[in-house]
Amino acid sequence: MQTWHALLLGLIEGLTEFLPVSSTGHLVLVGHFLGVDSPKKVFEILIQLGAILAILTVYAAKLIRILFDLPRDRRTQMFVLSVLIAFLPAAVIGAAFHKYIKGMLEFPLIVCLTLIIGGIILLIVDRLKLEPKHHDVMDIPPLLALKIGACQCLAMIPGVSRSGATIVGGMLMGTDKRTAAEFSFFLAMPTMVGAFAYDLYKNYASLDASAMKSIALGFIVAFITGVIVVRYLLDFVSRRGFAPFAWWRIIVGGIGLGALAVMR
Repeated sequence: MQTWHALLLGLIEGLTEFLPVSSTGHLVLVGHFLGVDSPKKVFEILIQLGAILAILTVYAAKLIRILFDLPRDRRTQMFVLSVLIAFLPAAVIGAAFHKYIKGMLEFPLIVCLTLIIGGIILLIVDRLKLEPKHHDVMDIPPLLALKIGACQCLAMIPGVSRSGATIVGGMLMGTDKRTAAEFSFFLAMPTMVGAFAYDLYKNYASLDASAMKSIALGFIVAFITGVIVVRYLLDFVSRRGFAPFAWWRIIVGGIGLGALAVMR
């Protein structure tokens, strides 16, 4: 992997991780068409650390407040419980089927199809006249959180999008757009940390100095761009909804299918 490959892939990771467009799907397609080979897709998983630190940085004040309120505030306790419950389905299924999930990353055709299908679903949901019942991320009950966490498991299919699955699931089950997106942010913290730690544990022996250099570069770029996206995404979603991301998915998936057909 050349230096510019690592920088480009880190940029894509940071820009797309928290958008409902599938960061992994974009990384798989770009890597495939550039001829960049990341054994066992370790690079794509480990540079997520940059996106993790980005969201921790942006939400640092809120996280510190939650930490201080946790011992004495019932509402805060229930919120933390909800996030942990939402994380459980992905933790269990991800660990049990890790090998098969990683194997699907080798098929760009799957990514293209799921990008298009997911874009169509996102368009439909964005246009539904839903009547949200939950308008504050701190008030999402544990049962609803579990259902959103189950939706997140769909993102183990490349191209589905972790944030897209959780946002759509949340909206269909009673949250407004902003709350759904914000809960997706909080759920990303344990989910991405878990995926990073598990993949590092499984593959640390295969990482040499060259791989670590590429991962470090990708991590730095993903962190910087991730901070920018997290800071402005909620306001953008509140104003414009998810249609722009839906069309982006459809266009990228369509271009990918065309490119795959030409390269045959």
